[in-house]
Amino acid sequence: MQWRGRRGSRNIEDRRGRRSVGRAGGVGGFGLIALLVIGWLLGIDVTPLLQGGNLPGGGQQTVSQEITPQDEAAGQFVSVVLADTEEVWAEIFREQVGEPYTPATLVLFKGATQSPCGGASGASGPFYCPADRKAYLDTDFFVTMDRRMGAGGDFAAAYVVAHEIAHHVQNELGILGQANRIRQQSSQERSNQISVRIELQADCFSGIWARYAQERFASLEQGDLQEAINAAKQIGDDTLQRNAGRTPNPHTFTHGTSEQRQRWFATGYQNPRIEACDTFSATQL
Repeated sequence: MQWRGRRGSRNIEDRRGRRSVGRAGGVGGFGLIALLVIGWLLGIDVTPLLQGGNLPGGGQQTVSQEITPQDEAAGQFVSVVLADTEEVWAEIFREQVGEPYTPATLVLFKGATQSPCGGASGASGPFYCPADRKAYLDTDFFVTMDRRMGAGGDFAAAYVVAHEIAHHVQNELGILGQANRIRQQSSQERSNQISVRIELQADCFSGIWARYAQERFASLEQGDLQEAINAAKQIGDDTLQRNAGRTPNPHTFTHGTSEQRQRWFATGYQNPRIEACDTFSATQL
């Protein structure tokens, strides 16, 4: 991916020079359970975050974090990708929605931080919090993707950023709020099914972004699309569970299978229209 020397985004909140640690209860209840489950699925050690609960008095503390040259390069890369998403989705909203696009803020952190949606850590992976309209990312996750998931490459990392911003796009369109309200009133199995449709639509929106990014910036290089497709494959629920030594259990899927994630990303790239990504009306995912 050609990204060096290009414009970065101003909508970056860089918290990597500090780290808030405190009680594990700050992650809390279902948040802590979700953290453990995600750590299990991804095969990532979550104990560094959980050990934050051992602080005397259980309060919050801020510790200094070393920012390495690798961290700096990763931050610059994310900033450029975020800027690309801002330009692309502004154009798409203007052309296809007829409304302005309000960009998300992307929080860069290292180790752990806090959000209105609960604690964030490298173990929990990147996520989008609709409460503050921010995406959260520890760029060490890119290293995890490369070394532990077999999903390396700069465009695989760009796909991760684009996917989280796609959740913000869903939020802007009113899709995310409506889907989450239905999830809250549903059984666990039904909630998981809705979650899969949310995630697959975000994959499809990521494909739309990739298509527009290529046409607008000519930033894709040979092999980039395959990197994104491979990343979608490696983080499919069935592949994650199988790699964790488990038999895939569709009732527990929350993001979709590898095949589904790859196919919906390709759908967005091949047909870059918002309506082409309507996973909620699809009879077959």
